[in-house]
Amino acid sequence: MKISIDGLHKAFESRIRLGIMSALAVNDSLDFSTLKDFLEVTDGNLASHLKALEKEDFVTVKKSFVDRKPNTRYSITKEGQKAFEEHLAALEKLIRSQK
Repeated sequence: MKISIDGLHKAFESRIRLGIMSALAVNDSLDFSTLKDFLEVTDGNLASHLKALEKEDFVTVKKSFVDRKPNTRYSITKEGQKAFEEHLAALEKLIRSQK
C-alpha cells in the first residue's frame, strides 16, 4: 500500500516545533519561560526552533518589560494556524488510510 504524505509541513517535523505550535494554537500567547518549562527543553534549543517558526511567519514575537525584566511572548499567526491545521488534517488522513 502506498502512503501519501501530501500536506505534511516540513516545519512541523520536529517534536519541539510540533509542541510549540500545539501550545500556541490553544493559547493567545505564551512567554519564553512557559514554553521552555512546558516542553522541557534548553534555552538554546527552544530559541532555535522558535526562530525557525518565526522565519516561516508562523509565530510572532512581542518583547516587553515586566517589573524591569525583559519578557518575550510568542503568538501563532493566522498563516501559522492555517498551516498547522492543514498539517494535522494530513496526519489524520494518513492515520485513517492505514486502518
